[in-house]
Amino acid sequence: MNLKSKHFDIKNSIIGIFTGFVNGIFGSGGGTLLVPILNNIIKVEEHKSHATALAIIVFLTAASSVVYISKGTYDVALTLKVAVGSIIGGIIGAKILCKVTGKFLRISFGLIMVIAALRMLF
Repeated sequence: MNLKSKHFDIKNSIIGIFTGFVNGIFGSGGGTLLVPILNNIIKVEEHKSHATALAIIVFLTAASSVVYISKGTYDVALTLKVAVGSIIGGIIGAKILCKVTGKFLRISFGLIMVIAALRMLF
């Protein structure tokens, strides 16, 4: 392994620690941060960055959930109810992702982030 690939692995590990921390402390957000990080820092193509962020969320969520469950801050009934809709929505969204342009993804994702930020502030 040469120095450049070691540096790349360290950069990816730091990104992983950062997004995992954000996801763990806020209960979400790690995956949301990954899309712009993958696009702008790692230089991953739009569609791949969205798909990769979704795959990484599985690990972020599993790690954080173990802590939440062990501390008793977890609503099993609510989780199961929302999970059904989330699975259906995830399948539909993944199929649509393959059909939209990178520009559309950037704009719509940015708008959703701005709306979410404004809702949290006001």
